[in-house]
Amino acid sequence: MARNTIEQLKPETVATPVDYSRKWLVMLSVAMGIFLGTIDGSIVNVALPTLSTALGADFATVQWVVLAYLLTIATLMTVVGRLADMYGRKRLYNSGFVVFTIGSLLCGLAQTVGQLIAARVLQGVGGALVVALGMALVTEAFPPSERGRALGIAGSIVSVGIITGPTLGGIIIENLSWHWIFFVNVPIGIIGTVLAARFLPNTRPPGGQQFDLGGAATLFVFLLSLLLGLTVGQQQGFTSGTALGLFVTAIVFLIAFIVLERSHPQPILAPELFRNRLFTVNLVTGFCVFVAMGTNLLLPFYLESVLGYGVQQVGLMLAAVPVMLGIVAPISGTLSDRFGSRPISVLGLAMVFIAFLLVSTLTTTTSVLGFVLRMAPLGIGLGLFQSPNNSAIMGTVPRERLGVASSLLATTRTLGQTVGIAVLGALWTAMVFRAAGGAVVGGATAAPIEAQAAGLRAAVLIAAGLVGVGLLIALWVWRQESSEAAR
Repeated sequence: MARNTIEQLKPETVATPVDYSRKWLVMLSVAMGIFLGTIDGSIVNVALPTLSTALGADFATVQWVVLAYLLTIATLMTVVGRLADMYGRKRLYNSGFVVFTIGSLLCGLAQTVGQLIAARVLQGVGGALVVALGMALVTEAFPPSERGRALGIAGSIVSVGIITGPTLGGIIIENLSWHWIFFVNVPIGIIGTVLAARFLPNTRPPGGQQFDLGGAATLFVFLLSLLLGLTVGQQQGFTSGTALGLFVTAIVFLIAFIVLERSHPQPILAPELFRNRLFTVNLVTGFCVFVAMGTNLLLPFYLESVLGYGVQQVGLMLAAVPVMLGIVAPISGTLSDRFGSRPISVLGLAMVFIAFLLVSTLTTTTSVLGFVLRMAPLGIGLGLFQSPNNSAIMGTVPRERLGVASSLLATTRTLGQTVGIAVLGALWTAMVFRAAGGAVVGGATAAPIEAQAAGLRAAVLIAAGLVGVGLLIALWVWRQESSEAAR
């Protein structure tokens, strides 16, 4: 395992030919990492109230058990992608499994909230290595004609993790101590490490590459400042001194990052990547969808506070989206392999837009069936959109930059969800207070249920508008592509 550490990695000079004969074994290896990363997040989210009580910490402190992990992953993924393109994806991916497994073990052994947060940072380092490179490994393992289907299957595994996490977390917390929500990762991590070491191709990138240390540092500070600003803004208000200071810092370091990237001979993010219209537009439309999905944070409050359902039933009702996504994603990926990514992804965007309009009609008397019938089209739309969109992005970059492209996909998803949760959550609160006639003692969740429902409808309509913008961009680019093809 010592050979897997980043410090000992040395760029190779021989390009390895692609061997597609082990593609399903590669998929199995990557699936373990996708499942591990997905299930870990959902299990920990369910356990936050238990952790607060068991560790004697207030909820604001315990939230950092989640935030420390997410911030670590989000700030490191793009740099990980570049390192993988320099030193080999298998080496970093294997290292990620090892670090994540050790971090999980230390999380389970933690006795204080401080120890747990520190272990979650280590776990996040491993998670960044695994999550950032999964799409690149799958893309490289499958021929271009099967890329969409392969990435669709990977998307289905994400859905399985989302569905399994809360259920498994509830069972563990009810029957065992909270420590086991982390110990459960250890055997999965060990199996994943063995599979990755045995089956992943040992692709050797060209040697003589330079690492852009200045770009990596400025990108890290930019992302960290932005994410912390969104987190603080959600808690203290986006106009608070701390939030504004963090946003200004983020802007300064973003400008510094752009300047450095333009002057460095081998930057972290090569500017020519973004000159490819398909690559850029698909990243932008994906970001719009992920921001809109920040409304997912509001739905449990609606189901519990407004409709009065129990936690277990809420979990089952919310499973409508990941279940439909998991079913549709491999199908849409296969269709994109046959008919092209643009028509399928545009159809998916249109379905997501329509689904948000349907969700915006939720009321204080919506039935279980009515809720599921509104949410199922959202899962179908996401399944139709994501596989072709991801396939198009990964298909536009050369083999030697698959790591960066894969990490950008993961970073866009994380940033989009973070922005969506912070901004749409704040807008929901403002809309609830407006519907209630002013601020409510106890916060938005203590407002009359009619006001809470009105706030949800307003937030969902804003999300629909954002998806609509993404759809218009995609339609415009599709028209441009069709015109160019006809010439």
